[in-house]
Amino acid sequence: MSKPVADPTLSLELGVDRSSPVPLYYQLAQQLEAAIERGRLVPGSLLGNEIDLASRLGLSRPTVRQAIQSLVDKGLLVRRRGVGTQVVHSQVKRPLELSSLYDDLLAAGQRPTTRVLCNESVPAPPEVAAALAVPDGSQVRCLDRLRFAYGEPMAQLRNYLPEGVPAPETQRLEATGLYRLLRAAGITLHSARQTVGARAATADEGSRLGEPEGAPLLTMERTTYDSTGRPVEFGTHIYRASRYAFEFQLLVRP
Repeated sequence: MSKPVADPTLSLELGVDRSSPVPLYYQLAQQLEAAIERGRLVPGSLLGNEIDLASRLGLSRPTVRQAIQSLVDKGLLVRRRGVGTQVVHSQVKRPLELSSLYDDLLAAGQRPTTRVLCNESVPAPPEVAAALAVPDGSQVRCLDRLRFAYGEPMAQLRNYLPEGVPAPETQRLEATGLYRLLRAAGITLHSARQTVGARAATADEGSRLGEPEGAPLLTMERTTYDSTGRPVEFGTHIYRASRYAFEFQLLVRP
C-alpha cells in the first residue's frame, strides 16, 4: 500500500494579517504564488486538502477555495478530478531591460531549451529592412526558434541579423541564447527600441506553443543597436500569455 504524499504546504510559513485591508484570500494566494515562483512548490506538487489548510490557518473553506481558484485562473495550479490540486508551473515575469529570454529563464530557474526551426539567409521583408536600415530584399540571416522551459513551449522567437553580424551555428543556438553568442562574437549591445502588444494565436502558432487557436499571445518587436548606433538585430517574438508576463517599474517624474 503506497504512503500518502505529504502536503508540501506544511513546510511553508503561511499566515494572514487580519488587521490588513488586503482580503484574506488574496494574502494567501500571494504567499502560495511566491512559493511557486521561488521553487518551494515545484511543478507536479499536490496541495493538501482545502479543509486541512483552512483549519491550519484559521480561515474559512470558501476563503481558501477562492485563493486557490485565483491561482488556477492564472494557470499556476490545476484541479484534476480524482487527483487534487496540482502545481503546473510558475509564470515567468520578464523585466523590460536589454536581456534575452534565455538568460531570464535561467535566472528564474526555468531550465531553458531551444529548438531551431530556421537558420538561413533570406531576402529582407520591408519591415525587417526598415528596422535594420538595409535595402528591401537584401540578404539577412533569419533565426526562428521555439524556446522551452521544463520541456514546455514558452515562446517562438524570430530574429534577423544584417550582413556583417556573424551568423550563429544551429548547434550553438540550441545550447545558449542569441545575445550571449553576439557578445561572444565581439558585438557590444548598447540599446534597443521595443514594442509590446497582444493578439490571438493562429492555428499554427497554437499548435507550436501548446495553446488553442485564438488563445491570447503577448507580442514583442525589438531592434537592438551596438555601441556605434548600428542596428545589429531585429526580433519579432510571441509568448504564451498563460506562462509569461512583462514587468514594468514606473517612476514619478520629478
